[in-house]
Amino acid sequence: MPVDILLTVIATAAIQSIFGVGVLLFGTPLLLLLGHDFVNALIILLPISIAVNSLQLIKHYSYIDTGFYKNVLIFTIPFVVVFLFIVTSARINISMLVGAFLIFVALKNFSPVIDKLLAAVIRYERSYLMAMGVIHGMTNLGGSLLTAVVHGKQYEKNTTRATIAVCYATFAIFQIITLLLMGNRFDVSYAQNVDFLQVGVLVFLLTEEIVYTGIDNEKYSKIFAAFLFASGVLLVMKSL
Repeated sequence: MPVDILLTVIATAAIQSIFGVGVLLFGTPLLLLLGHDFVNALIILLPISIAVNSLQLIKHYSYIDTGFYKNVLIFTIPFVVVFLFIVTSARINISMLVGAFLIFVALKNFSPVIDKLLAAVIRYERSYLMAMGVIHGMTNLGGSLLTAVVHGKQYEKNTTRATIAVCYATFAIFQIITLLLMGNRFDVSYAQNVDFLQVGVLVFLLTEEIVYTGIDNEKYSKIFAAFLFASGVLLVMKSL
């Protein structure tokens, strides 16, 4: 089992266990920096992302904002599929733009002006969801925009994580289907994928029991804002 992939899985699965995203958002750029190509990074990370999100939903599926999820299915998923297909022949780096937007969103609790501007952006939710699908299909970074829009809705922590988890899992399911239908060849064996999946599940179980259950709603909101800010900074730095 390659150590670089193993460490990436452990770190990102722990993050996703708390926030609903992380395996793809951070795992993709990390594996690319470590020399793995985009398609193989996807085939390693997507099953882990689906598994962690599915486990999060077992207890908290009733907290899902179904209205928002339906909009994601209609306005985001088609763009994820189409632009994942396109990215095999052309890749556009938009990490700087996404990172700057995340920093902007993270500061909303500290600035009434930013709070009002964010509310205006999210008001055009359909256009936002379409853009999110394009970005996720091309870069795997759509989870950052997903967390931003859900954070702007000011849900309590279980609704926040459950809504993000069901949307993020759906992204991953359609990405895997698209890759398989395209007939891509993968360097990672099935046995290795199963090993990484088991590690991701174990990390989730430990994080859920030790960390997530001990965070109240107020603290979760603050930690989530810090997570968005850190995500934004990392994406900006990556693009430099």
